[in-house]
Amino acid sequence: MFFERFFIPHRILSDQPDGLLTGYYEPIVNGSRAQEGRFTVPLYRRPPDLENVVEETERGRADVHYTHMLRASDGLRPCPTRAEIDEGALSGHGLEIMWLADPVDAFFAQVQGSIRVRLPDGTLIGMTYDGKNGHPYTSIGRILIDRGEIPAAEMTMGRLGDWLRADEARGRKMMQHNASFAFFREVEGVSALSALGCALRPGRSIAVDTTFHALGLPVFVDSPGLLHWGQRRPFRRLMIAQDVGSAIRGAMRGDIYFGSGDVAERKAGVTKHRGNMFVLMPRVERSKRVPMR
Repeated sequence: MFFERFFIPHRILSDQPDGLLTGYYEPIVNGSRAQEGRFTVPLYRRPPDLENVVEETERGRADVHYTHMLRASDGLRPCPTRAEIDEGALSGHGLEIMWLADPVDAFFAQVQGSIRVRLPDGTLIGMTYDGKNGHPYTSIGRILIDRGEIPAAEMTMGRLGDWLRADEARGRKMMQHNASFAFFREVEGVSALSALGCALRPGRSIAVDTTFHALGLPVFVDSPGLLHWGQRRPFRRLMIAQDVGSAIRGAMRGDIYFGSGDVAERKAGVTKHRGNMFVLMPRVERSKRVPMR
């Protein structure tokens, strides 16, 4: 009754008959605060001289080249790419905030935007996105499909991870095709935070393209073929546009948050379904005319 009274649903129309829905999640992996033993892959905190070129809520827009840059005495300059960071561009600056054992885990954490790290004593530490190097995002999954390495019908996060881990040098080179690189900060209580700064809710939070949609609006998502989300019935539910993503482009494009851990990873990893989106816009009542003085 609340939404019927205060909102009007608007179906999103585009050149395509249906939109595309994908999923994202929060990985849970083992790690350490110190570089020791098998923990040799760093997650980095935000550099102190990193500047936002656009608002964080606008970082997924297609017409923005650099979303973040480094402040220098003569102005702004591009931040190192993923390949340059892998070669040590950020080493020696004290930016390492956590150490993981697997470079693929670190890569997926950056793509997903948050991670929970299980320390050797069992403590879970939440890490969330805190800016990026500003370079455009490139889908390495799409590169592998185009090269014929993995058929499009078989591409999942699990399959991609297996391919990257099968040959360390090959996997590292492929990950470097995505020049985009994310930084993290530690958070208490919840680790998966949206671009609005609020906690993401599994099955209720959706990332959208802010070129077309304002964050905070209710969005009804209808995807009859999406059956694996946990309720054993088609995905038809009200969600809230709370997040953005560099790969989320278009008016009919949505990314569903599935939660934390292995089960959420499996659900998100196989989500690539058609669907329709209905944005609920607030009703605007005519304001009373005020006499001119």
